[in-house]
Amino acid sequence: MTDCQGEGAKSPMEIYENLTDQGEKVRSLKTANAEKAEINTAVQLLLKLKVDYKQMTGQDYKAGCPPSQNSVVPDNGPAADGADDDDTVDPWNVSTTSAKGVDYDKLIVRFGSNKIEKELVDRIEKVSGQKAHRFLRRGIFFSHRDMHQVLDAYEKHKSFYLYTGRGPSSEAMHVGHLIPFIFTKWLQDVFDIPLVIQMTDDEKYLWKDLTLEDCHHFAVENAKDIIACGFDVNKTFIFSDLDYMGSSPEFYRNVVKIQKHVTFNQVKGIFGFTDSDCIGKISFPAIQAAPSFSNSFPQIFGSRQDIPCLIPCAIDQDPYFRMTRDVAPRIGYPKPALLHSTFFPALQGAQTKMSASDANSSIFLTDTPKQIKNKINKHAFSGGKDTVEEHRQYGGNPDIDVSFMYLTFFLEDDEQLEKIRQDYTSGALLTGELKKILTETLQPMIAEHQERRKQVTEETVKLFMTPRPLNFNF
Repeated sequence: MTDCQGEGAKSPMEIYENLTDQGEKVRSLKTANAEKAEINTAVQLLLKLKVDYKQMTGQDYKAGCPPSQNSVVPDNGPAADGADDDDTVDPWNVSTTSAKGVDYDKLIVRFGSNKIEKELVDRIEKVSGQKAHRFLRRGIFFSHRDMHQVLDAYEKHKSFYLYTGRGPSSEAMHVGHLIPFIFTKWLQDVFDIPLVIQMTDDEKYLWKDLTLEDCHHFAVENAKDIIACGFDVNKTFIFSDLDYMGSSPEFYRNVVKIQKHVTFNQVKGIFGFTDSDCIGKISFPAIQAAPSFSNSFPQIFGSRQDIPCLIPCAIDQDPYFRMTRDVAPRIGYPKPALLHSTFFPALQGAQTKMSASDANSSIFLTDTPKQIKNKINKHAFSGGKDTVEEHRQYGGNPDIDVSFMYLTFFLEDDEQLEKIRQDYTSGALLTGELKKILTETLQPMIAEHQERRKQVTEETVKLFMTPRPLNFNF
C-alpha cells in the first residue's frame, strides 16, 4: 500500500523517479547537517518507497538502473512465496510464508526503526578503531534506534553500558541463542564498557508450563553457556529476575515507575494481551524495561540515572523497548538505544526461527559432531535443484538455502563466503558439498564452546550473578 492511494496506481518508473528524488533529498539533508528527526522522516519515506518498488517490480531498487517496461509483477492472487502477506513478528511468535524469511525492510517501516546503512557501519569502525563485526558487515544486525546519539556521546568521552538478555525455557541453548551474545561480547571488547544480562526466569514461569524451580535452574544453566562466550567477569553482571527483584529496591522502584506510566490498553495494543491473560504477563514488560535505566544497578552506577544504555537484541524484542522509550522521558530518564538483529532460521527453512522445543529444528550447544552432521544432512532446507544435472545447469538459490544462511552467521572470511555464494549459484558447488562446509564450520565451533563451558564452575556462575561493583569508572 502506497502513501498516495487517492492519486491512482503509480507505474514502476514513477516510483523509481520518486525513489531517486527522495534519495537525493536524504543526501542533501545529511550534507546540510539537518535535524536528526527531519533526516529520519526522510529515510523512512525512502524505505517505504523501496518496499513499494520491490512489491511492484519484484526487484530491489538500484540507483541508475531504471525498471524495464515489462517489470511489473502480475497480480495473480496471493504470491506463492508469501511476499504480499504480513509477517508475524512479536516477542513470542515469528513466522512468514516466504522461503527467504521475514521482509526486514517492511519490518523497519512497520516498527519505525532506522536501517543500519554503510555510513553507520563505517562510523562504528571509526569510533571503535576496529573492523566492523561480520554481523554488521553482512546486515545481520540491520536496524537501530539512536545509535548515532550513542556514538556522539562516546566521541565526547561520555560512555554507555550494554544490556541484553535471555529467556531461559530449557537447559540447553541452541546456536541461534548465541547470536546476540557473540555480538554483545564484541561490543563490550571494542568499547570497553560494562554489561548487564537479564535472565527472565519470571517471564518463562508466567508463559510456560514450568515450575519456578525449573525456570530458575534453567537460568543458571543458560548463564553457564553465556559465560562460555568469553565475557569479562570484571565488566559483566548476569542476574535472575527471581533473585534480583527481591534484593534491589532501586530496581523495583523503577519497575513501579514504569508500571504507573503504561496503561492496560497500551500493553494490550503493544503485546496483544487479552482479558484472560494472567496479571503477571500484563505487568512483566515493566520488568524487562527496568534494566534500560542505569540507576537500576546502584552497585555499578551508584545513583546516576543519566548513563546511556545500548541494547543489542533480535527485532522481535523491539515492542518492549518501544514502550520503554515512550516512558523514559516521562520519568526523567534517557531513552535506551537499540541494535536489532535478524532471526536465526530453523533448519527446515527461514519461515520461522529456531525453536528450543523442537530438537530437529535446532542445532544445540550440547550436540555431538555426529548429531550436528546428521541434522544438517537430513533437515537443513536446500536451495538446490532436484538432480545433480539440473543443479549443474541452473545452479542453486543461496537466498533460501539454510546451510548458506548459517554460514553468513558463522563463517568469518567475507571472500570465502562470497566464493561459496557464486559457486552455489553457478552450480559448481552442490548441496551436499555446501552442507559439508557448514558441518565442518559448526563442529569445531560447538566443540570449543563445550570445552569452555566445562571450565565454568558453580563458583564462577555465582561470581557473575552476585551484585557487585564492576571494573569501570564513569
